[in-house]
Amino acid sequence: MEIKNYNCYINGEWIEKSVGEKIEVENPATGEMFAAIHVSTIEETQHALESAEKAQFAWQMLPANARAQWLYKITDQLEEEKDHFAKLLVMEQGKTLAEAYGEVADTIRYINYSAEAGRRIQGAIFPSDLPNEHLSIHKVPFGVTVGLMAFNYPLALIGRKMGPALITGNTMVIKPSEQTPVTAAEFCRIVHKVGLPKGVINMVVGYGHTVGAHLVENPITKLVSMTGSTRAGQAIYKGASENVAGLVLELGGKAPFMVMDDAEIDKAVEAAAISRYANCGQVCICNEMVFVHEMVADEFTDKLIKRIQKIRVGDPMTDVDMGPSLSAKALERMDGIVKENVAQGAELVLGGKRPTGAQFERGNWYEPTLLTDVKPDHATVQEEVFGPILPIVKVSGFEEAKELLNKRDDSLSCYLYTQNHKNIMRSIQEFQIGTIFINKPIVGYIQGFHSGHKKSGIGGEDGIYGIEQYLQKRTIYMNYD
Repeated sequence: MEIKNYNCYINGEWIEKSVGEKIEVENPATGEMFAAIHVSTIEETQHALESAEKAQFAWQMLPANARAQWLYKITDQLEEEKDHFAKLLVMEQGKTLAEAYGEVADTIRYINYSAEAGRRIQGAIFPSDLPNEHLSIHKVPFGVTVGLMAFNYPLALIGRKMGPALITGNTMVIKPSEQTPVTAAEFCRIVHKVGLPKGVINMVVGYGHTVGAHLVENPITKLVSMTGSTRAGQAIYKGASENVAGLVLELGGKAPFMVMDDAEIDKAVEAAAISRYANCGQVCICNEMVFVHEMVADEFTDKLIKRIQKIRVGDPMTDVDMGPSLSAKALERMDGIVKENVAQGAELVLGGKRPTGAQFERGNWYEPTLLTDVKPDHATVQEEVFGPILPIVKVSGFEEAKELLNKRDDSLSCYLYTQNHKNIMRSIQEFQIGTIFINKPIVGYIQGFHSGHKKSGIGGEDGIYGIEQYLQKRTIYMNYD
């Protein structure tokens, strides 16, 4: 296979290099390398920040509707090239082709929503305490922002961060995950093609402890938006503290899927399967574990086994339900967690190994896995798995499920299946969590707000509240006597 080489994008130019470290990008379904990209130096990273800083004021001074027109140009081009980007996402990240088309569509929606929001940025006017005075609150951009992306949605996360940043008058330096940098480079090709002003969007590539740290700790950076692990978020929190930079952090989650004794079991089973094995379990709000009422546990488990057995695993370019995990390292970690949980006394009911067959001999494959007889202190419950592994824990009822949920620090999302309206209302008031899916499978609407509580992050993304993350308030006291 021909290896395509990519470069970073700074100040409207591709940084062509013939020497220096390269990151090799493999197809997770086959293990074959199909692309390589140069790692940015610290000097290049600094150049990207300075270019963003130089471009920011002129970008801010454009009317919001003029900035929106640039965003529409980008999404028009994405729509024109949706087939290309969908197939690239399959090659680079391993999601199925259907999921990849969904990601492209979501990216377009994220950016267009931001463009539409340009005319709806609102300030406020309040009465003054004295005559002939005017008191107003204006909303202004931070300046230079940094977008740090996770590997699981290489394109959508760019749209999710870049759209709000740009429509509000900020510029952005993006750093994709070193595991999935190609999609970001191709996105910058579109940025270049439509002629976005130089420096408004820049892209550097590298590792968190070098390139990422320089971006976060630099005094030019006024806000950091990051999607990733809690550990990485804690490092960013510390790194940004010296300059008191703004933070939007969407961090780790361990969503419990709670099934009560009055749940509609068939609907719960379908939702549990969809919400666990989407994108091979590599979604931050995925169903990571089931807390099922002991009165319906057997029925639920039997039906869930039959549903999981229907999941088709195979070449993600074809009509299948689940592709590979991203990396061999992640696969090794997941397998270790499963083995540890079995040693703790859990029963491995389904999966727990690489699928058989010639097509699975290479690449990062793992069968849809289900464990029963799992206890709350077991490995698959304590650790974020981020893969196609689902433990089932029996609980005595709503109170125990709530207690297990609220004692955790990774409080991003959860699912609740019940017909008890009192408990539904109690969940809204008492669950210490960022998002609750009530009688509903995994979803993410652009007009919602995606945020975590406790160690699952600060700030958030999407909707009007997501736009607000990229704006500061400026108070004006004006006397006109």
